[in-house]
Amino acid sequence: MIRTRFAPSPTGYLHIGGVRTALFSWLYARKMGGEFILRIEDTDLERSTQESVNAILEGMAWLGLDYDKGPFYQTHHFDRYKAVIQQLLDQGDAYYCYATPEELDEMREKQRENGEKPRYDGRYRDFKGTPPAGVKPVVRFKNPLDGEVVINDLVKGQVTIRNTEIDDLIIARSDGVPTYNLSVVVDDWDMGITHVIRGDDHLNNTPRQINILKALGAPIPQYSHIPMVLGPDGARLSKRHGAVSVLQYKEEGYLPEALLNYLIRLGWSHGDQEIFSMDQMVEAFNLDAVNAAPSTFNDEKCVWVNQQHIQNAPAEHLARHLSHFMAERGCDLSQGPALDKVADLLRERAKTLIDMADGAVYFYNDFTEFEANAAQKHLVAGAAEPLALLMQKFADLNDWQAAPIHEAIQQAAAELSLGMGKVGMPLRVAITGGGQSPSIDATAELIGKNRCLHRLQMALDYIAARG
Repeated sequence: MIRTRFAPSPTGYLHIGGVRTALFSWLYARKMGGEFILRIEDTDLERSTQESVNAILEGMAWLGLDYDKGPFYQTHHFDRYKAVIQQLLDQGDAYYCYATPEELDEMREKQRENGEKPRYDGRYRDFKGTPPAGVKPVVRFKNPLDGEVVINDLVKGQVTIRNTEIDDLIIARSDGVPTYNLSVVVDDWDMGITHVIRGDDHLNNTPRQINILKALGAPIPQYSHIPMVLGPDGARLSKRHGAVSVLQYKEEGYLPEALLNYLIRLGWSHGDQEIFSMDQMVEAFNLDAVNAAPSTFNDEKCVWVNQQHIQNAPAEHLARHLSHFMAERGCDLSQGPALDKVADLLRERAKTLIDMADGAVYFYNDFTEFEANAAQKHLVAGAAEPLALLMQKFADLNDWQAAPIHEAIQQAAAELSLGMGKVGMPLRVAITGGGQSPSIDATAELIGKNRCLHRLQMALDYIAARG
């Protein structure tokens, strides 16, 4: 069975680059009928925090990237890692290194002076003498001295690295804590990971990990190293580009599937198609179509994709995500129309859920003041007669729906020999408090009859007070 994994380190928030890696791993597992595993790589005890773990889990839940197994925590597996380290020591594929930090600094400085690449020189690789007193050794993996590692990367193609280019990496620190490259290898082996899909910043680790797997007699996964996401300035996407946490996009009013849709198109394509549902992503995804070159994050394009999803999403789905923003605005959703109907009405003008929420407040919250510019322009003395007539006609309506409301507005305009603008605009300001709204008849229907009558009276009082 195909098994992929997403393995973030909880030393910060789940960011856009990490989300894209998780998405590609999730999609491949779903496409191939396999399993997707979440693993928290928390062996960096000094920098890992529970806050970051919570942010990762919350981000994955919001995105809908469900995992079949996990989350697994590397700190729960230390005994297993230590057993594997001992196995490598016992079979002669690892050794204790007693080099002090001062020794290593001196070694690297001499290498730089000689124009050489700084690297561990293997001085304790075949050490048989008495260990230096007072030095806590690290454990290093005994990398092969000849041959090469061939990575048949599903994105980058064949990558070949000579073993002479790889030094003996540390697999256990002096305090006994296993290092990243050792714990990753053991976890991928134990979890039966068949496909490792990760950022190409890990490509340098891959030959090291393959050599450890070979020493353990473990199967070698298929590797896919996907290119980085860059900021507009061409640098790797970072906090200065606003890429703090994926949950920031939730707070900015993005639908999760819209963000995922945008991310899948960063370095992957399926013909000319731009907009994908989650099912369409799963159906169309393949690693062969992932571009090996980096992609640049474009905020405007991301907003456009979000707008397309808002226009096409089921109203119930919009309402579920919109309710969070309505609560932030102090709206009691029990004191107004069904939120899915409001979302359906407002979707055409909204780029984000924040736009939609800002435009939905008047359906639930009464206001005490009209928007100054709109009132100044439209709630004038000449608007009193059409508003009073509309109030009378609305009061007489037994069927409070958009069509009869529209007919009542037309009748009022005809009876007063006024253009629709002279009737509709004062009505819009009266019942919404401002000059912007969707079609006024549908808006009035959702606001409700009693609320419309109350607001029309408030507008008439405002006009009278203006003199």
